[in-house]
Amino acid sequence: MAYQNAKEDLAKRLKERGAGPALDELAKALSLRARPDRIEGFDIAQLDGKHTVASLVSFKDGTPDKKNYRHFKIRSLDGAIDDFQSMREAVTRRYSRLLADDAELPDLVLIDGGIGQVNAAKGVLDALGLDLEIAGLAKRDEEIWLPGARDPIRLPKTSEALKVLQFVRDETHRFATGHNQKLR
Repeated sequence: MAYQNAKEDLAKRLKERGAGPALDELAKALSLRARPDRIEGFDIAQLDGKHTVASLVSFKDGTPDKKNYRHFKIRSLDGAIDDFQSMREAVTRRYSRLLADDAELPDLVLIDGGIGQVNAAKGVLDALGLDLEIAGLAKRDEEIWLPGARDPIRLPKTSEALKVLQFVRDETHRFATGHNQKLR
């Protein structure tokens, strides 16, 4: 119930004053080139290697853009458990498609996970020739990981920027887990 209340409170605050200040804080905290008005988040869900899926959620100006949500059934694993390869496949499929369609790219790609998942996704973006900002948010201690970093960024628990990242991460997790349960 506390989680739901916090989520509703964040949505209310963002709606009332806009997400601008939180997104500005996020750009500064992560040393981004520009304010991340469009954020896409990825997560992987599986149960003992079965029904592995990836979710993609899209946020525009700090609020969910549900028409751009996607699921990816991971095909490359054959029952193996490999979050890094799952992330590579999902990111490859998403951004290959956006490039082919000459569609709008996000200002920030957020990965649900730590440095391993972030580096896996960054490798795909590099291979596609994309210079997108990317970060990972690890559940444990709410650490923010940037590609190739030795140490994570830790924002105060009260940080609006952290709350935006948590909102995106939690939505990707909900979307992935829900689809995985549906498949099971």
